[in-house]
Amino acid sequence: MNRTFARLPILLVTLSILLAASACATKTVQTAPPPFAARVVVAKAERKTVPINLTAIGSAEAFTTVSVKAQVNAVLETIHIKEGQFVKKGDLLFTLDATPFEAALAQAQANLARDKAQAELNDTQAKRYEQLYKAGVAPKEQLDQMQANADAQNAAVRADEAAVHSAQLQVDYCKIYAPTDGRTGAIQVYPGNIVKQNDVPVLIVINQVSPIFVDFSIPEQYFAAVEKFMARGSLRVEATPYGDTKAELGALTFVDNTVDNTTGTIKLKARFDNSDHRLWPGQFSTVLLRLAQDEDATIVPTQAVQTGANGDFIYVVKSDSTAEMRPVKVARAIEGSSVISSGVQPGETVVTDGQLRLIPGMKVQIVSSMSGS
Repeated sequence: MNRTFARLPILLVTLSILLAASACATKTVQTAPPPFAARVVVAKAERKTVPINLTAIGSAEAFTTVSVKAQVNAVLETIHIKEGQFVKKGDLLFTLDATPFEAALAQAQANLARDKAQAELNDTQAKRYEQLYKAGVAPKEQLDQMQANADAQNAAVRADEAAVHSAQLQVDYCKIYAPTDGRTGAIQVYPGNIVKQNDVPVLIVINQVSPIFVDFSIPEQYFAAVEKFMARGSLRVEATPYGDTKAELGALTFVDNTVDNTTGTIKLKARFDNSDHRLWPGQFSTVLLRLAQDEDATIVPTQAVQTGANGDFIYVVKSDSTAEMRPVKVARAIEGSSVISSGVQPGETVVTDGQLRLIPGMKVQIVSSMSGS
């Protein structure tokens, strides 16, 4: 019994030492700093079929522009349209005072009737003298004279017919019709004014806006590609008016035959049906020329691409959750994505937000967003 009590202090001391050592070990584990991981948002590089497009700024141009002028000198009598009105080809626009031309037409018609009657008489006399000449009664000279008189009178009749036609045209010109479909501009002359033949101001200008052209220019280095794809068929063009989101669809119809050496661009023209008149002459639009489709393109969000001193680069998250900086070549951008020609493969994870916190080899923590960071 005495031996047991004698060993008790030794056991208590040993137990105290073990508990102290355990506490120290626990304290060491809890206070060790964890490795730092930068919080980032990521996305997957994808393989997609994407269009090959060229983008430019274009300006709409009327399909046809007609300046309506008078073809005779007369007083403007009536205006049958309103400014800014859509008209169809053949619609009556203006009426001029036709009174003097109708009088001239009546006179020409009377001259024609008179000369026709005289021509009939001369023809009858020529036939009569021809019979007398055959019977040996009339000399050859008289027959020749009668035939010459008949021919001259017939020529006078033809001249009168031309004069009647001309006078009728003058009367017809007093009614001015729309030469094309389109929208009218401002009226330049009002009733009571004398208008002159082919003079200014014009009566009105009509712009045909359906269909309509859109002119735009592209850098000369794309000329060969445009020619190549045009040879395969019609190229699709989209035009989106400023302030709008809906694109009008058209087709490329014209490539200029020279390059503007001051800007290094070449002019192109596309035709649009414009049935709802969303495109307007002189209006600017964003033009997208679709050349073809790239069926095996590597796509990443555009915000993943960073620009450094040595060019574009992307941070790729490796399997061990570390960031690797990769130099990349961006072929083009399209609708918030970038087409990568080299540097990243489909399926790899790229950093789209949080790149400023990264250095190559750093651990990353993937989060859904950077809000509150």
